[in-house]
Amino acid sequence: MADSGLTEFDVFYDYLCPYVYRASVLLEGVVASGRDLKIGWRYYSLAQVNSKNEGWTVWGAPESETVRGRLAFKAAEAARRQERFSNLHMPLLRARHRDRLDIDQVDVVERVAEQAGLDMERFRKDVADPTILEPLARDHLEAIARYGVFGTPTFVFRDGEAAYVRISEAVEASKAEELFERVLSVAAGEPRILELKRPTRPSPA
Repeated sequence: MADSGLTEFDVFYDYLCPYVYRASVLLEGVVASGRDLKIGWRYYSLAQVNSKNEGWTVWGAPESETVRGRLAFKAAEAARRQERFSNLHMPLLRARHRDRLDIDQVDVVERVAEQAGLDMERFRKDVADPTILEPLARDHLEAIARYGVFGTPTFVFRDGEAAYVRISEAVEASKAEELFERVLSVAAGEPRILELKRPTRPSPA
C-alpha cells in the first residue's frame, strides 16, 4: 500500500550517468505506485569532477570547446525556464541510456525537447544564453562544499543526510516502491552506515 505522506529529498545528477538513469526509473515507478514524492533535481557535472585541468570549469569553458554533458545541463535549465523540466528530464535520460543517442549533439537534444512539447524558439534562445549554466555552477559547488558529494546520483534528505546510491539495473514499476523503501531505510534511516559495497565475484576459470 502506498505511503500517503510526502517524501522530500534532492538528487544531484548528471545525464551521462547510467546510475542516474536507473535511479530515475525507480523513482518514476514509485510515483506511479501512488507515493507522493517531492524531488529536487540538482546538477552535478561528472566532466568537472574528472577534469585534470586546474582552474578549468564546465560552466566557464568556451563554447568552441567540446564538453561532455554540458548541452544536456543547458537543455534541462532551458526547460526549467518554461516550467517544463519534468517533461524533458526522463526523455533526455531515455535518449541517452535506453536509445543510445548522443545527447551532446544539438539535433538530438532539440528533437527530444520538441517531442517533450517545449517552445523551441524560446528553448534555443535560452540554451544560447551565457547565463544558462549559472545554476550548474551553483549546484555543483554547493554539492561539494555542503554535502561532500563525489558522484551521481547522490540523494540528500531533509535532515541533511546524504547518500550516493547505485542500483544495478532499472527495476520494473511493480517492484519500485519495495526497493525504494529499502534505499530509504539505509540511505536516510541509518546514517551510521557510511558505505556498503558489494564485491564483484571473479568469473569461473
